Amino acid sequence: MRTQSLTRGNILTALISFAVPVLLALLLQAAYGAADLIIVGRFAGTLEQSGVASGSQLFNTVTMVITGLTMGVTVFVGNAIGAGKRTLAGKAIGTGIVIFAVVAILVTAFTAPSSRVLASMLHAPEEAFSQTSDYIRICGMGTVFIVAYNVIGAVFRGIGDSRTPLLTVAIACVINIVGDLVLVAGFDMGAAGAAIATVGAQAVSVLCSLLLIRRRPLPFSFSLSCLRPDGVCVKGILRVGTPIALQELLVQFSFLFIQVIVNGMGVTESAAVGVAEKVCVFLMLVSSAYMQSISAFVAQNNGAGRADRSRKALFYGIRTALMAGLAMSALAFFGGSALSAVFSSDPAVIQAAHQYLKAYGIDCILTAVLFCFLGYFNGCGRTMFVMFQGIVGAFCVRIPVVWLISHLEGATLFQIGLATPTSSVVQIILCIIAYRVYQKKRSVL
Repeated sequence: MRTQSLTRGNILTALISFAVPVLLALLLQAAYGAADLIIVGRFAGTLEQSGVASGSQLFNTVTMVITGLTMGVTVFVGNAIGAGKRTLAGKAIGTGIVIFAVVAILVTAFTAPSSRVLASMLHAPEEAFSQTSDYIRICGMGTVFIVAYNVIGAVFRGIGDSRTPLLTVAIACVINIVGDLVLVAGFDMGAAGAAIATVGAQAVSVLCSLLLIRRRPLPFSFSLSCLRPDGVCVKGILRVGTPIALQELLVQFSFLFIQVIVNGMGVTESAAVGVAEKVCVFLMLVSSAYMQSISAFVAQNNGAGRADRSRKALFYGIRTALMAGLAMSALAFFGGSALSAVFSSDPAVIQAAHQYLKAYGIDCILTAVLFCFLGYFNGCGRTMFVMFQGIVGAFCVRIPVVWLISHLEGATLFQIGLATPTSSVVQIILCIIAYRVYQKKRSVL
């Protein structure tokens, strides 16, 4: 297992060399998620595509909350590795496994039996209701693999290994695409087939990760005795992870709110937003990679007492992410129809998705700044602020703006989409203020 020390050497080189595998892993993960919508759209039709769009939006929320909570593992393990505390890192990993086993059981127990209720809460179009319910039920039954995959990825990032998750997600991506083609195109199973392929691919990815872990030396001390909750580790992991998870829950709730509003506009609009959201995942890849990478970079350097490297990494990240953000912005605004056509062959869906993507073109630039700041604050353990700015962005800006616009006569998906960059502007302002306050306190100390 090739791990990387982030506390020595050229900052930009170290950051980019760590971020590139993270970016590629996110790219493959995005392709993994997009395969369902593409293949369903090509071989099943708009109703099945609407079901996958609504159901995957719900499980994207579940995944993002779990990912946020696992950030506690990344930061805690990163601090321990940076400080040279191998035993503490092992205890933290064992504690994380116990915590997330409980999380997986609870999520499965709630989502799988409640699939029809959840589909109703999403206001799934009547014509696509059963497809949405099927997708939610099957993915709910496979939550344990979603949780396990994210925990393993968090551990790898914490110890400075961003390459192994790249390998395992590549395997999962291939299996998911093959599964979609067999079950959706071959056996005409629609949304249910896409869900089965997704869960199966996650299971194989987890199995491959465990096999790789067993065959390679680890930079921490771990044994079966570590598989129990350690008080210090529980407190440290939850102190960092819980605010991020709550922030992700509230932010994703605001995007679910958009999906609910759009579902009420019709099947075409419902499918279009699902398509546009999948495209947006690709457009935001660089910013997302920097957020995860800066978190791990800052955690290790702060653990080693190198806060100066952490600050410099933040601004290196912003500068380089902005260049990619500008390119993605132009692509979304001018090439949105071509990007949407990858996911759907319905001209009406493609046109509506492009409207929505024009608004996201603005957000591509803003998130390049916002996500780098969030990665820095996460790595510093300032997750209460991360939660606060997320709540403000979701509930004080995004949801009210969407609600107001949706009540305008002739409201378009472009206008509804503008709620997201509006929220990002407010969140960036809050991040700049918080950064100045924290740096002033540090200089006083």
